[in-house]
This record gives sequence, structure tokens and C-alpha cells, in this order.
Amino acid sequence: MARIVGSIAGEDVHEVVLTSASGVSIAILTYGALIRDWRVPVGETLRPVVLGFDDFSLYPDHSPYFGAIAGRVANRIGGAKFNLDGKTYTLPANEGGNHLHGGPGGIAKKVWRIAEETGDRAKLTLTSPDGDMGYPGTLEMSVTYRLSGNRLEIDFAADTDKPTPVNIVQHNYFNLLGKGDVLDHRLAVSAGAYTQLGDGQIPTGAILPVHDTALNFRVPRTLRSAEGEGLKIDFNFVLDTRRVLDKPVATVEAPDGSLTLKLFTDQPGLQIYNGWKLDVTVPGLDGASYPPFAGLCLEDQNFPDAINHPHFPSPVATPEKPYRHWCAIEIG
Repeated sequence: MARIVGSIAGEDVHEVVLTSASGVSIAILTYGALIRDWRVPVGETLRPVVLGFDDFSLYPDHSPYFGAIAGRVANRIGGAKFNLDGKTYTLPANEGGNHLHGGPGGIAKKVWRIAEETGDRAKLTLTSPDGDMGYPGTLEMSVTYRLSGNRLEIDFAADTDKPTPVNIVQHNYFNLLGKGDVLDHRLAVSAGAYTQLGDGQIPTGAILPVHDTALNFRVPRTLRSAEGEGLKIDFNFVLDTRRVLDKPVATVEAPDGSLTLKLFTDQPGLQIYNGWKLDVTVPGLDGASYPPFAGLCLEDQNFPDAINHPHFPSPVATPEKPYRHWCAIEIG
């Protein structure tokens, strides 16, 4: 059963722990519907494979979206505004002049409600009212976590009463060694292109091939440059189309081969961020430190700033076409 682990703005924050027959344990908080801790058996130990905090009170001020469910529109919206059906909507800018991860009061900063809970499944829900962070429409959201063996499936759903952009994303930082940096993890991605970035990490609109660039991960390789330095990666990869959903779009292998992560998704893009901007000044799980490159984000998503680029996949949900998104993550 869920237990209270803290409170924020007068609301209790609960934790639900999912377990599987293979020994995997995943702790989920109602704050941000986030994954606080994810442990996988390795030999005789349970290894943490995500970044997080033991103490909930550290999240509001120190978490760079560790394990959170980000949105309404995750990633960036350029100029913190967009046009929809002839009207301009202005959003709060929280990264320079741009809007990031749904704004300063986005869904990663809200306390969700536990709608269902069993030993291996939890469904959390949240209502975002019309006008919340500047967005049109009342959005009824749910995130359902299902754990089976070493595989976690996540189902996202959002129903709206008027057209509105939606891009709800899991924002876990993975480290398959449970400590140190991720630069020698080996990454493979089923993507032949990426969305070019301009100022403020806002897409220019161009979609460019990864061939002959540092972003070519079609063959597994580490997150280092040819000179051995850590690459600074924070890009949206354009996933191969007409792919089979039971094939992973990304695979990550620990340097010692002890664990492999496989990510499956029905989304068109994958934001890969190798944590080069991290500088967490408080202790993480089990007292761990989280310096630059401590974790790897694999955020399956629609393209950043898609609402302002008509040739990108449309992020607009409507009453007739609600938002649906599925992903699965296997670590073992």
C-alpha cells in the first residue's frame, strides 16, 4: 500500500512500490508521477539504475526532472508561444525566453492522485484546468505503470475538451552501473536523422542525417568523442518510420556487460541527453553524487517545438483525437 513520504503546498506525497517475481523494485511518487528509485538484481545485490533522492524534500529544489512525467508539453516551445486555430497562446518562459517541460508549474511539479494500485501496477491521474500554464483546454491525464519481470510498460493518456498541444514524456536518468558516469555505456539508436537546433536549443525546422556526425548511433558505441572526451548530447533523434513496435528503438549496455536496457515506443522522436549539464549539490540515492554525465535520459516523445513547425508530427490533441502514448523499458 502507498505510504506518505512528505508533503508540498499542503498536499501529502505518497509512494507506491511495484515489485516483480524477478526481483525488480520500482518506487513511484505521486509528486510528478515520478520514478524515485528503480532496483534490478545483479548477482546478490539490488542495483539502482536511475538517479533520484532518498529524501522527497530534496525534489522540489534540487531535481532536474529526475524520473518525472513532464508536460503538458515536454521539451521546448520556442519563444514560449504558439498559434492554434487562429489564436496566439503565450506561455511562461522558464528557460531563457523559451518554455521548457510545461513551464514552472508543469505536470512534473504537481501532486497526482493514485487511481489504482496493485503489487505490480499503479495508475496515477491528474486534471490540468483550462488555461493552466497558458494552455487551452481542460486536460484529464493518466499514467499507468505495469511491471512484469524486468520490463516496465508505461501508458500515457490525455483527454481534452478543446484542441491543445500535448507531449507527455518520461524523464528518467539511467545509469546501469549505479554509480560514476555513463560515458562508457554503449548506445545504439534506430534513427537515421535528427532535428537541427538553433539558439536556445530550439529546432530550426531542418531534419538532418546523422551520417558522418557525432550523433550516429546506428552501430553501438560509447558516448565519447573520437578523442575520448565526453560528448555533450541533448538532441531529438528522428526514429525510423514503419518500424515494428516489438523491436527496441534504443539499446544501452553497461560497460561491464552486467546490464542491458532496451526501450520500446510508439513515438516518432527520442530526446537523448547524457546529463552533461548535471551539477547536483545534494546526496542522491544511497548517498551517491551526481556530477556531469552521471545519467542518460532516453525521452521518447514528439519532436520539440512541433506546435511551431507544421511539417513536424502534429502534437495537437482534440476531443475526437485524444493523446495516447506507450513505451516499455526492459533492464536486465
